[in-house]
Amino acid sequence: MAERAALEELVRLQGERVRGLKQQKASAEQIEEEVSKLLKLKAQLGPDESKQKFVLKTPKGTRDYSPRQMAVREKVFDVIIRCFKRHGAEVIDTPVFELKDFDIAGQFDPMIPDAECLKIMCEILSSLQIGDFLVKVNDRRILDGMFAICGVPDSKFRTICSSVDKLDKVSWDEVKNEMVGEKGLAPEVADRIGDYVQQHGGVSLVEQLLQDPKLSQNKQALEGLRDLKLLFEYLTLFGIDDKISFDLSLARGLDYYTGVIYEAVLLQTPAQAGEEPLGVGSVAAGGRYDGLVGMFDPKGRKVPCVGLSIGVERIFSIVEQRLEALEEKVRTTETQVLVASAQKKLLEERLKLVSELWDAGIKAELIYKKNPKLLNQLQYCEEAGIPLVAIIGEQELKDGVIKLRSVASREEVDVRREDLVEEIKRRTSQSLCIC
Repeated sequence: MAERAALEELVRLQGERVRGLKQQKASAEQIEEEVSKLLKLKAQLGPDESKQKFVLKTPKGTRDYSPRQMAVREKVFDVIIRCFKRHGAEVIDTPVFELKDFDIAGQFDPMIPDAECLKIMCEILSSLQIGDFLVKVNDRRILDGMFAICGVPDSKFRTICSSVDKLDKVSWDEVKNEMVGEKGLAPEVADRIGDYVQQHGGVSLVEQLLQDPKLSQNKQALEGLRDLKLLFEYLTLFGIDDKISFDLSLARGLDYYTGVIYEAVLLQTPAQAGEEPLGVGSVAAGGRYDGLVGMFDPKGRKVPCVGLSIGVERIFSIVEQRLEALEEKVRTTETQVLVASAQKKLLEERLKLVSELWDAGIKAELIYKKNPKLLNQLQYCEEAGIPLVAIIGEQELKDGVIKLRSVASREEVDVRREDLVEEIKRRTSQSLCIC
């Protein structure tokens, strides 16, 4: 420790010598020689291991988002939130959306909430424009009934269910080998399951299975099939039946589902030039879970529930890839107008005008420099995607007007100062869009 302290003192003294020479404006050669001595002393001193080093790292399992990425995320969330609210959703502070479709104290048709969830799912995916999609539906009661008539032991229902759920990723032969080789299911039982789970279609398949001599004799399966037939009637009324496929291989591994289950998959990501294929799996899913809430009720009351989840991280990946491939520009701010000046010494006037616009609810900003060049201000608007520029000049101040410039068309018009807010609102409301 004493040796290090002595070296630190030498470094300090040599540093003072270098600073003194610079103040005295000594020759460059003399200063360079003393600086070289200082560097050698610092090299001998080395780093101080006792001083704590701070390394900023992103916590495991999280990521940082750039302004561009955040702009994309906000637009995606905006589409999702507005869709839920259009269907009467309320926001709770988890944050989660709770869909108020019915009063559980009264009588209601349980298929209406399921149909509306599927409608919401289709609206969100269509609005996001991430590619063609298909929503697969099934019913856990049909699955359980199917397993029962095929001869699956009760103890193996859930493990066989998880194998069936892999059919969207691997072949039937691989699923069968897992059932028989790893899970001990009899080969003939697996074959009977295969006859069912490889089927998919629309309401005609539901009607066909209602006539199935074995499946129609199982109470659970019969209830599920009747509900699915009714569900398809509502989906037709909602105009989305062409987006829905009854798929007997859809299992959804979570045990708490009690009825209809659904999962949305992309048929393809947008086929744009330069894009790499992106495998993202399902982008939305949900179902009915009538027994879940009752588990937390002291009286154990049955509370009918449906829910859906949106795979936002997967959707973000698709949208980001599309934007990068197309080299599309993404606005990272919502600024409607930049307050600019045409001459020098107009900072105070810019500050007064931008404050008026803020107070009126206009999203406005200004360049912080005292006397920015007009060309630089206009270029900033083009780079940031700001649609309008409110230009103040000496003549405009005399005439009581503001020169309003459209960045896209470069058209300029004089607007009376008292009319500026309404003119900005009128122009920006016409150009609103969800990208």
